Amino acid sequence: MADEPQLTAKWDAQLRKGTLELAILAALKGGKLYGLELLNLLHTHETMKITEGTLYPLMDRLKRDGVIDAEWHQEGDQRPRKYYRLTQAGEEKLTHLAARWRKSVEDIEFLLTKARFVKPSEG
Repeated sequence: MADEPQLTAKWDAQLRKGTLELAILAALKGGKLYGLELLNLLHTHETMKITEGTLYPLMDRLKRDGVIDAEWHQEGDQRPRKYYRLTQAGEEKLTHLAARWRKSVEDIEFLLTKARFVKPSEG
């Protein structure tokens, strides 16, 4: 396929749009992270490479929605860092979204491996 890199990039972008919130909540499940730390963690995964311009507006929305909380910490002489963590509502949302993700993967895996096309009967 001649346009495979372009198709892959488009697919990754669409997949990221649908799963980024789940990925962020999952990343925060392990504990609080500051913004750049979270961005760097996401960048360790090929399909989760996003910009700060994508991350921070989403973090603001998640905070407004009450699924994450944020607080500033001063660490020595460094500039203050804003740390994000899951709230109880965030943990509940993560559980729900993770279940939906797993169901979606299961459904797609079935279609990829076991589904057979059945022609409607001509009658």
